[in-house]
Formats: sequence, C-alpha cells, structure tokens
Amino acid sequence: MIKKMILAAGSVAVLACGFANAANPAAGKEKAKACAACHGPDGNSAAPDFPRLAGQHHDYLVKALSDYKAGERKNAIMAPQAANLSKRDIEDLAAYFSRQQGLVVKY
Repeated sequence: MIKKMILAAGSVAVLACGFANAANPAAGKEKAKACAACHGPDGNSAAPDFPRLAGQHHDYLVKALSDYKAGERKNAIMAPQAANLSKRDIEDLAAYFSRQQGLVVKY
C-alpha cells in the first residue's frame, strides 16, 4: 500500500514538473528571430544550404540543438548560435518550429 502511495505521489510530481516546464511556442517565435536570416522567419528556408525547420519533430529539434550546444554535432555556423541557448530556449524554439507548416518544394 505504501509503495502504491509513493508511486502515485512520484507520478504527480513528475507530471507537475512537466507542466511547469512546458515549452512556450510564443517565446520560441520571439527567440527564432535570430534564426530567420538562415532558416526563414517561420523555419521555411528558401536557401538549399540551410535546412527547413518548420514542421520538424519537436524531439528532433531539441536533440539537434542540444548536440550543437554540446559539440556532439559539428557545424561552424550552428555551434556558436547554439552555445548560449538554455534548455528552456531550446525547448521553446523546438515548440515554435515544430508547430510551423513545412512547405513542400517542387523541383
């Protein structure tokens, strides 16, 4: 019985932390202004050298930005851009870009 109570309390705590730390796409939109020069204002880059971020999976964007920040993913342009991002910044940016409509490119 005590184990069930501890498990239930732990689950509530985890859920509460998740809601308290939920990503903010509106804040991500504001933070994404620095990304617009290369990736476009909504993450739909017009330049083939810069990936489209719009519509990418949230978890993928978090992983990519975290890896650039940690130096595990190498790119001379992205490394300094990601270096000063906090975990909250990364979550907010991922929330914003993952909610944008990705454009279909016809060649």
